[in-house]
Amino acid sequence: MNILNNDTICAPATAAGGALAIIRVSGPNALPIVSTLCPLRCDTVAANTTHFTRLVEYDAVSQHPHPIDEALITTFRAPHSYTGEDSVEISCHGSRYIINKILELLIQQGCRMARPGEFTQRAYINGKLDLSQAEAVADLIASTNQTTHRLAMSQLRGGVSTELSDLREQLLKLTSLLELELDFSDHGDLEFADRSELQQLAQRIDAHITRLADSFHVGNALKNGIPVAIVGAPNVGKSTLLNALLGEERAIVSDIQGTTRDAIEDTISLGGITFRFIDTAGIRHTSDTIENLGIERSIAAVQRAQIILMMTEPGVPYPDIPIRDDQTVIRIANKTEDFQAKYGVGLDRLRQRLIDSVPKASDTDVIITNARHYEALILAHTHLQRVLSGLHNNLSADLLAEDLRLTLDALAEITGAQITTNEVLNNIFAHFCVGK
Repeated sequence: MNILNNDTICAPATAAGGALAIIRVSGPNALPIVSTLCPLRCDTVAANTTHFTRLVEYDAVSQHPHPIDEALITTFRAPHSYTGEDSVEISCHGSRYIINKILELLIQQGCRMARPGEFTQRAYINGKLDLSQAEAVADLIASTNQTTHRLAMSQLRGGVSTELSDLREQLLKLTSLLELELDFSDHGDLEFADRSELQQLAQRIDAHITRLADSFHVGNALKNGIPVAIVGAPNVGKSTLLNALLGEERAIVSDIQGTTRDAIEDTISLGGITFRFIDTAGIRHTSDTIENLGIERSIAAVQRAQIILMMTEPGVPYPDIPIRDDQTVIRIANKTEDFQAKYGVGLDRLRQRLIDSVPKASDTDVIITNARHYEALILAHTHLQRVLSGLHNNLSADLLAEDLRLTLDALAEITGAQITTNEVLNNIFAHFCVGK
């Protein structure tokens, strides 16, 4: 896609099949093109106003108007619109025929169908959003619970952008001082930047970048669902527990050992957090080849989990499996007075423990949820580590300044401040829905 194109685009902004639909039009000819479909002169009405009108199709010969629908037309003038361009939103009835007819007439008058994410891409190009905020739009649309909604809203309001802006200002100060030395390189050992102060500032910035990068572990899990593995010996009630938590018969429950041969996954929302449960095969020593394969997959699933529900019952030991330090283990003694998965005893306490096991973040905390942002932060950290190493080894200002510039470039990748290639932009916006 050519990011410099200046044509007028249109697309439905709502899913088909509802009572009402919104068709969005944006570009330099949006107002006059929509005016050809109705008696309303969109290019003369006040901006940011909504008007009731009839949508009509004119006979090619007699120019007699044939009614299509009655609609509300909302006009926006550049730069005060979502895209930063002249824009119109047509609110009509949700009939597929009506929607397709309006789009057909708009295209006949010079519009073209928008590509996925093109409205938001234009908002980015026109400076209405930075790239991290544009990506937050997609996350907001895809949010499925309170937590993912809050994270997306924080990013859309500029939480990530503000953090990075502060870091970039500090890095620019470092770079400017070093490059000033380069301008006076013919003055021998003249230094504008005290090396010990530079090192302290670089360490503080690197610690901040590292903290943001580390938050991705939590942010990614919150965005995609906290992985929870249910593990234990055969017949201790793992599948019964999964069914009880889900409120449906998702897993097969049987007295026969080895019934669960593979990991079964499903999700539920607790306390505004999505948990992704994995019911694993019972772990035991067996000569059954297929069951052993299931056990191997179970152990692999445990390694991917953030929370492990370790189940047992009276007389059965907990499974001996490797646990990482960053994993939360909740031990459950099933078929006891305090916990009986089959009858729901202790389930409420378990649900609360699961909620409490997820790290809490305030509305002011910035949490990284985007893998692209995480990779850029890791790259910035790598370059900044070279700066710190260079300061320790008394490298020249030109080498230090180069690594600082690379650090700045890595951070700029997150907000899009220096992105110029169509390939990167197209890859990001290709995952948006049409009409957004």
